[in-house]
Amino acid sequence: MSTYHQLSWLWLPLCAGLTGVGLVLSYLVMRRRGAGSGLRGAAWSLLPLAAYLTGSVEMLFKIGVAIGDFASGFVFSTKVWSGIAVAGLAAVLFVVSGPLRRRRVRGGGGKRDVTASGKQPLPAATGGQLATRPAATAAQPAMPAPQPAKARKGKKTDAGDDDLGDVADILRRHGIT
Repeated sequence: MSTYHQLSWLWLPLCAGLTGVGLVLSYLVMRRRGAGSGLRGAAWSLLPLAAYLTGSVEMLFKIGVAIGDFASGFVFSTKVWSGIAVAGLAAVLFVVSGPLRRRRVRGGGGKRDVTASGKQPLPAATGGQLATRPAATAAQPAMPAPQPAKARKGKKTDAGDDDLGDVADILRRHGIT
């Protein structure tokens, strides 16, 4: 016979008592904070009795016993502590391997046709002469030169108002000052 069944006389009074105390407290909460809070408290208060009537208390008891057995075997077992050490080592290796993989992917991009001097040959239309710019790598593609910003129409603003100048222009266009 399991321990749960040896304590079967305890479960109904315990669950009914928890429900009763909860309903009394829910009534007090309802008078102080309103019907919504009181009804929510009543709902929580009915759960222990519902757990007893559906047999969930026995399931929760068995889960608690299993966790307790696991914990007591866990603390005093060298085999379990060895497993924890191996799991910790695996976690450290996962963490360390992340940056190493990223570094390998960045540095070892695709191969390009680059001469020994580090210059990239021009297309065949130019006669295959060496370019004057260094070859672009996979991690740093060649970017076009930035275009100068267009001059604004309207009032000139201070250097500190550059961030707000665009916003002010938009507001002016919509008639908001």
